[in-house]
This record gives sequence, C-alpha cells and structure tokens, in this order.
Amino acid sequence: MNTSIGNTLSRTETSVLASNSVIRNTYSLLSMTLLFSAIVAGVSMTLNLPHPGLLLTLGGYFGLLFATTKFRNSSMGLIFVFVLTGFMGYTLGPILNSYLNMPNGGEIVMTAMGATGAIFLGLSGYALVSRKDFSFMGGFLMVGILVAFFAGLGAVFFEMPALSLAVSSMFVLLMAGLILYETSNIIHGGETNYIMATVTLYVSIFNLFTSLLHLLGFMNSDE
Repeated sequence: MNTSIGNTLSRTETSVLASNSVIRNTYSLLSMTLLFSAIVAGVSMTLNLPHPGLLLTLGGYFGLLFATTKFRNSSMGLIFVFVLTGFMGYTLGPILNSYLNMPNGGEIVMTAMGATGAIFLGLSGYALVSRKDFSFMGGFLMVGILVAFFAGLGAVFFEMPALSLAVSSMFVLLMAGLILYETSNIIHGGETNYIMATVTLYVSIFNLFTSLLHLLGFMNSDE
C-alpha cells in the first residue's frame, strides 16, 4: 500500500516537473518570437513594404503552421516557429503604418499594445495562479474561431464593415479564451510540446492585438 502511494506521488511530482518545464520553455520561446516579430515589423514599417494581400498571407500562415506542426519534435520546428512569427511580423508592418497615418494613430497603436499586454498577462497569470482547468472551453473555442474566420472572409469579400467589426469583437473574446485554455492546457499536461504551445499563444496575442487595433481605429474615426 505504501509502495502504491509512493508511486502515485512520484508520478504526480514527475507530471508537475514536466508541466513546469513546458511552461518555462514556452514563455522563453514566446518572448523571443515576440521580440523577433516586433523587429521584423519595425523593418517592414521602416522600408514601407507593401502588405502581401489576404491570399498570400493566409497561404503563408497555414503553410508555415503546417511545417511547424510537422517538425514540432525536432530542431527544425524551432526554425519554422521563427519563420512563421517573422512572416506575421512582416504582415503587421504595413497594418501599423496605415494606423499611424490616422489622426491619433500613435495613441491607437499604443493603447492596443497596452491592452493586449494587460489582457495576456492578466489571463495567463490567473490561469497559472488559480490552476483551474479550462479544458471544457476547447470545443467552443474551435467552433467559435472557425465561425469568426469564415465570417471575417465574408466581411472582406463582400465589403461589410459592420460584420468586420463584429468579427473583431468576436476575436477579442475568443483569443482571450484561447489564452486561458492553452495556459491551463500546459499546466494540466494537455499540451506537452512547448513549440506548439508557443505558436498557439503567439497567434492569440497577434489576433488579439490586430482585433483591438481595428476596433480602436473605428472608434477613433467615429470621433
């Protein structure tokens, strides 16, 4: 009986150590990819590079995401993480330039950046401290993201500004939920690959930031 209890405690300790290791590696890699993405975005802004367009952006994103997923258990996975986040940084540069050319554009960008940081730190901190299990959100988030994605495509192709704003609002809520879900997933051992955890959190932060930019830009233009 004592042996059984000892084995159970040993497995629990091993699980905790493993999740802590994934957390450390994830946040270290996330910090590096965010910095790299910001540098690429800055270069893209300075050179005033054009946006690659919706189709090339989607093709590049999903292609690099597929490659990252395929090589997630090797060093190639790390390379593709930086290629993916660098590509997303490049696409962000022209977007930021367009907002900076608006009245109060700098304030809009800084507000969106500050709000994104506060939301991410607040939600991930809550999940880490409370250690609550948010795995029940998985199915809802998957369906919600798919609906929002196709609605966003519809808003672009049919030029429907109201729908586009609704999609941005949806993405703010969905990405906030995804941050909670993924952080909880790491803590409870549902996600053991820090490369994929990093990609999920990066995408959450990226979409949260761009959605807030869209909403704040609209509010500013209304003024």
